[in-house]
Amino acid sequence: MQLTFSREEEAFRQEVRDFLVDKLTPELRRYASRMTSVYADKETALEWQAILVEQGWAAPSWPVEYGGCDWSVAQHYIFDVEMARAGAPPLSPMGIGMCGPALIGHGSKEQKNHYLPRILSGEDFWCQGYSEPHAGSDLAALTMSAEDDGDAFICSGSKIWTTHAHEANMMFCLIRTDASGKPQTGITFVLIDMNAPGVTVDPIIMLSGEHIQNAVFFDKVRVPKANVVGEINKGWTVAKYLLEFERGGSSYGPRLLQRIAGLRRTAHALDRMTPDLDAHLTQAEIDASTLEAAELMMMAELAGGGTPGLKASMMKVRGTELSQRLTEVGLDLAGIHAQPFQPEHTETGGPVVTHAPSNQGLVGPESLVTVSAKYLNDRAGSIYAGSNEIQRNILSKGQLGL
Repeated sequence: MQLTFSREEEAFRQEVRDFLVDKLTPELRRYASRMTSVYADKETALEWQAILVEQGWAAPSWPVEYGGCDWSVAQHYIFDVEMARAGAPPLSPMGIGMCGPALIGHGSKEQKNHYLPRILSGEDFWCQGYSEPHAGSDLAALTMSAEDDGDAFICSGSKIWTTHAHEANMMFCLIRTDASGKPQTGITFVLIDMNAPGVTVDPIIMLSGEHIQNAVFFDKVRVPKANVVGEINKGWTVAKYLLEFERGGSSYGPRLLQRIAGLRRTAHALDRMTPDLDAHLTQAEIDASTLEAAELMMMAELAGGGTPGLKASMMKVRGTELSQRLTEVGLDLAGIHAQPFQPEHTETGGPVVTHAPSNQGLVGPESLVTVSAKYLNDRAGSIYAGSNEIQRNILSKGQLGL
């Protein structure tokens, strides 16, 4: 087993570092350092995406013919590590990370040729239409109806917790085209124009005052059958494929390790490192390194043409729960400085509509300004993309046969 990188791979690492020094502006770095959500705002995400597109690195896991990179597993890993180390902001995952792989895996040639370039250019900005008020973790219970109307479906119903629906012009969505069989059958995966007649987006304002999530209502919205991805009534297959990438497609390990290193630096800089804090960070580092090793194994399988499969559920559980643990360590480190609510000094992923603008200076150390907001935002990590309880059920059934 080779545990060191080759000369060529180290040269690639230097190429990535040089690119980040040249193209990752101080403004983008500062934005990423002040983020309190897993999502960047649309403007920042597309600004960074345009820079990566110009370099040819925006969607490295896509096939080369659609703008991807013919990289080895080691190069993908190096790229993720260096992006995390440099503090680059995230791209919006809905297009490149989710809809793109779904189209590549199940879309028609016409759909790939039309939508994939528009995802890269940012001309199409996507949201996800999965959860409904009564169908979240039990996604198969969705009821958004679709009446067959020849060359189109007439869709009515609603979706909820739809991130950036108020800014998206396209949605990939699950609809109910047949209710006669078991819940997983009769579901179809479609692409919906958010500007179509009958689509209404209502904001959901979080307790923090942020507007990121939305409820979306569909009143007899006409969706052409040309927008069906895969086969009619077999959208559950596409949805499961996409969820594997949503749950296990992120490189949790490198990013978690960078956060741990940041917490260590802050603790030492503020002279707050205690034996107990050091022990917590050391255990977290062990767990993150173990997760990183598992991710490298999965990357090797993906390079051979595989999919994340059941490992996606394991990655999602371990990654989100370890992330939540780090936010708790951050609160302990911050102490009293975790109390002030000062969104004017953070980047929230969406406007804070309930908080009046303030010219109040920063309260507490700059390195701790996001701690409490990250803690609150990260509570959703074990719920979105399928709750961790559901993931454990998937693992117990699929891996252990229980």
